[in-house]
Amino acid sequence: MLFTVLGISATYEFIEWWTALASEEASAAFLGTQGDVWDTQWDMFLAGCGAIAAQVIFERLHDRQLAVVDPGVAGK
Repeated sequence: MLFTVLGISATYEFIEWWTALASEEASAAFLGTQGDVWDTQWDMFLAGCGAIAAQVIFERLHDRQLAVVDPGVAGK
């Protein structure tokens, strides 16, 4: 899940960058980095943190739901 989230985040950042390159006049306004040169890296880092947090928080709920569907899964 982590790599999927990071892949989607990176894809979005590339699309954002390519759009900014295509519209040279409004690139700063479109990117909306507000002066933060690390905006893209922060976006991807926080997306990864969110994916890890979701896995940790929802792990037990997911396991309980799997056990309802297939009781043989419980305890594996």
